[in-house]
Amino acid sequence: MQHTHEILEKIKTYQTIILHRHMNPDPDAIGSQVGLKEIIRTNFPDKKVLATGFNEPTLAWMASMDSVSDEEYENALVIVCDTANTPRIDDKRYANGGFLIKIDHHPNDDAYGDFLWVDTSSSSTSELITLFALENNLEISPEAARLLYAGIVGDTGRFLYPSTTTRTFEMAARLRKLDFDFAGLSRQMDSMSFKIAKLQSYVYDNLEIDVNGASRVVLTQDLLKEYQINDAETATIVAAPGRIEDVTLWAIFVEQADGHYRVRMRSKNLVINEIAKRHGGGGHPLASGANSYSLEENDQIYREMQEVAKNK
Repeated sequence: MQHTHEILEKIKTYQTIILHRHMNPDPDAIGSQVGLKEIIRTNFPDKKVLATGFNEPTLAWMASMDSVSDEEYENALVIVCDTANTPRIDDKRYANGGFLIKIDHHPNDDAYGDFLWVDTSSSSTSELITLFALENNLEISPEAARLLYAGIVGDTGRFLYPSTTTRTFEMAARLRKLDFDFAGLSRQMDSMSFKIAKLQSYVYDNLEIDVNGASRVVLTQDLLKEYQINDAETATIVAAPGRIEDVTLWAIFVEQADGHYRVRMRSKNLVINEIAKRHGGGGHPLASGANSYSLEENDQIYREMQEVAKNK
């Protein structure tokens, strides 16, 4: 509770507040960033509150980013949501403000900022933003509720992941009480385009699974072009292998335009983020990302995953 009160006092102090989040955003990144923006605007209508970053086309249904000038950072409060380390912060001007706050639920390997609120027991940063509002008796608008609920649902895999706690359900229930289009949001988050459905079918047809449940699939640039899918859209099928009962942990290797591979790693119950850290990445114990710069490194990452599965 002390953390939320201190953040509120900082918000009260500054006239301009600029909100950042991580690159390649997911629903929690945008939900927490723009959800917090809506909460501040609702409760402090005299303040200038801006959200910056790349407008991700696949999440255009959630929110659009603001245009932020360099001058607006002068003596501004900057809050970075849902971003574990500085290289992943979208818009590198985050350090140009008067005070920097980090709000996150990832392991705190990069303790940046003048003030930090990092809670690794939280399902999502959107859960933390909801808690921040409730503990400080701030009004949550229906639009803020929609965004925060989407963020919680996104990072819990619709409340399936182990990070889902009693508090997660409590925060979601408080948001559900507000008047946003819950059914429409649920349909939006559960739907996929036909091309994504075909890609998911490819993943199932080509998934390699070893005897201990370690699995992988590679999505090449040629394949992405054939299916007319970009890198951001591949995020929508990351959870697909986990629906197979024989799969324990898995990785989707997505070839990038420059030839290196973005590695999306997931696990049902075995810790994988140490593998990610050894390969230029990191993240949660059961949900991490890494980078690979050759087919040989792809194989090395998979061997390390197989060792984890073997020694469970």
